[in-house]
Amino acid sequence: MLSERLLTGALRVLNRGYMSQEPMDIAQFPDPEPGRQYSLYIHIPFCERLCPYCSFNRFLYGEDRARSYFTTLRTELERSAERGFDFRALYIGGGTPTILVDELCTTIDLARSLYPQIGEVSAESSPNHITDETISALKDRVQRFSVGVQSFDDGLLNQMARYDKYGCGDAVFERVAYAAGKFHLLNVDMMFNFPSQTLAMLEKDVARVKLTGADQTTFYPLMASPKNRKELARTIGAMDYAREAEYYRVVCDGLAPEFEPASAWTFSRDKGGMIDEYIVDYEEYVGLGSGAMSYVGGRLYNNTFSLDGYRSRIQEGRSAIAKAGKPYDTLGRMRYRFVTELFGLRLDKQRFKADFGVPIERALPLEMTFMKLAGGIDVNDERWVTLTPRGRYLLLVIMRETLANSNDFRDHEREMLPAHEKVLLNDTGVVPCGPRPSGSAPRAEGAPGALASPPHGIGRVSSSRLRRPTP
Repeated sequence: MLSERLLTGALRVLNRGYMSQEPMDIAQFPDPEPGRQYSLYIHIPFCERLCPYCSFNRFLYGEDRARSYFTTLRTELERSAERGFDFRALYIGGGTPTILVDELCTTIDLARSLYPQIGEVSAESSPNHITDETISALKDRVQRFSVGVQSFDDGLLNQMARYDKYGCGDAVFERVAYAAGKFHLLNVDMMFNFPSQTLAMLEKDVARVKLTGADQTTFYPLMASPKNRKELARTIGAMDYAREAEYYRVVCDGLAPEFEPASAWTFSRDKGGMIDEYIVDYEEYVGLGSGAMSYVGGRLYNNTFSLDGYRSRIQEGRSAIAKAGKPYDTLGRMRYRFVTELFGLRLDKQRFKADFGVPIERALPLEMTFMKLAGGIDVNDERWVTLTPRGRYLLLVIMRETLANSNDFRDHEREMLPAHEKVLLNDTGVVPCGPRPSGSAPRAEGAPGALASPPHGIGRVSSSRLRRPTP
């Protein structure tokens, strides 16, 4: 698709400026803007096993270091309350947030006590953590429980180093189906356009998602960083963006009519469900924990990726911020609004004009003209801009390239870790998972025991939001 190629090329140039960050010694986190609502992201960077292409800040799990980390994290959480932030939604990502369920529960309870206005909590997990213990502990604490699956295809699971972690596709399917109906909203994270994935594989994955009983599914395009794109080409095959639009159409058509688009890549049975992008309804957000990113006051901030550095900064009473970008100018903030709202499927033109003092057609003429000529705009009336299916795909491309650029940043930060922490990035052992949930069906014949890994595989963002009411 010509529009995809033009957009991808432009974004790879623009994002180098918008996403760039420099080392900075910021003693205290920036103050909130009075009256503004924020979302809160908490990062848990531990996994029992490590996926080979994951660019998120994650380390090999050890109970002592993980418990120490949770203690430090709660100190940072209490400190954020002292600064007066107003958090309305909480998303917990990783890594594997359910790695220590007791610590996770204590952290959620603290967040709710500090911020009673938090309405919904979303947490990621892995298939092997779907147990009665986890469900019992979290069902009243977590409204959106998101399970990283990526695919039910055994061949793809092998290539992603997930087969030996979680078992065959049938075993993973059984675990996900067991969780259905036990949370307010169960989301299944999937992936498409993996180099060796065929249309038949994808169609089967889409059909199986519908059979799990999940309330929602998110189909991410493969978002490998430049470094990982080279590794993929060497080991499995080159990424083929030319077929991405066709694969996206298969996902959309296959999920309909039971699932309707809730964002460019999330599909829900219930129009009022939470989704996985907190930047849509909460333009600014605060990230806590090692490697977490924040966007406050029109500026990006990134916490240190080092576990030791994170602990020492918090113990010294300083912020965990190690890098920051330049403050966005007005054009940058308008473009940010354009992308985030349209990724959520509609842009409020009246709100845009009220906030920036100019109609969007005059503020962003190139962006609006491109979307119109590419056939991406469905409705453009006095209040709303909404998207066609082609427009949803173009917003997916924008987010794919933005997050791939973030993955490149993460890869670089991991290279800069001290030697004793780099050792924790090497996965050399096989750690068996916990017991199967009582009452669940037996594992498929011949399936190996499920093992733990990062919940969301290759290059994704962690976030959440509440859907707006339909206009």
